[in-house]
Amino acid sequence: MGSQSSQYRFDAQNPMVVGGQAVIEGVMMRAPGMVATAVRRPDGSIAVRRERYVSLAEKNRVFRLPILRGAVGLIEMLIIGLRSLNYSAEAALGSDSGESPGNGTPPEMNSAGDNLRLAVAIAAALLAGAAIFFLVPLVVTTALFHVDQQPLAFNMIAGVIRLALFLAYLVAISAMKDVSRVFEYHGAEHKAVFAFERQEGLSVESAAKQTRFHPRCGTSFLLIVMLVAILLFGLFDTLMMYWLGSLSLPIRIATHLPLIPILGGISYEFIRISAKKSGTAIGRMIVAPGLWLQKITTKEPDESELEVALVALRSALGEERPVPVPLPEQAAAG
Repeated sequence: MGSQSSQYRFDAQNPMVVGGQAVIEGVMMRAPGMVATAVRRPDGSIAVRRERYVSLAEKNRVFRLPILRGAVGLIEMLIIGLRSLNYSAEAALGSDSGESPGNGTPPEMNSAGDNLRLAVAIAAALLAGAAIFFLVPLVVTTALFHVDQQPLAFNMIAGVIRLALFLAYLVAISAMKDVSRVFEYHGAEHKAVFAFERQEGLSVESAAKQTRFHPRCGTSFLLIVMLVAILLFGLFDTLMMYWLGSLSLPIRIATHLPLIPILGGISYEFIRISAKKSGTAIGRMIVAPGLWLQKITTKEPDESELEVALVALRSALGEERPVPVPLPEQAAAG
């Protein structure tokens, strides 16, 4: 079924209409008001869970403001992503309570225990990410270099260490067989989104022709975060030095960590603009590093993986199943 039949058509002025994430043996796709996760079961069938999700930006105009919309959106995507990963793990083992297309059996609603486990998982993910990619560079730079009172030099060195850790992490996990499979679904997700954006029809044939390198990829976003962090933290440290006279490691930790949501919001605006300008010479230069990085985080999918990504996208667009399943109120509120 082509994208032209969807109630959500691609708008060149608003390129974030659809997006997704690779999960275990499947893909999660998000469209306005809807999230769908499609997973290949052990018996070869495709399990689908489709849920209503109204973002805070859709509920309140305040959350559509630049920078704030990016920070809020990142938190929402973390919640959606972890929920989708949990579901995909169950479906990939054949133990899910969801449905295949046409089954008509709604998935189970989240219990209080499920929400608590999700909250703990999100907190653990945030803490682990902050520790590895933000605290470690600060500690190493302080211990090995004597640039504590040179804000720009300190944050440039910390930024290089942060980027090195990130690249080492990606290379290490890409060697894992299970992760390599996820990277194939990552490529399938990109190809499906491109087929929709170019209005070439949501078929395996049209998706297979697309590139797997997308300028709005989460990998590209994380790279932008690493680069923007150097400038943001360097500027903030300069202001703190002007106020305090000197900086120490505890002060840097206490002031940098609260800036992470702002860092995410600024990075979101940057990648949003660069994606719109990706057709220009300057735009291509800006998005190029992120596309290069996707050579690690995406792999060419086969037709069965493309099929799963397209089922997820059509479901998110309302084309695969007519009856959406509502989320519990607390989950829908993000």
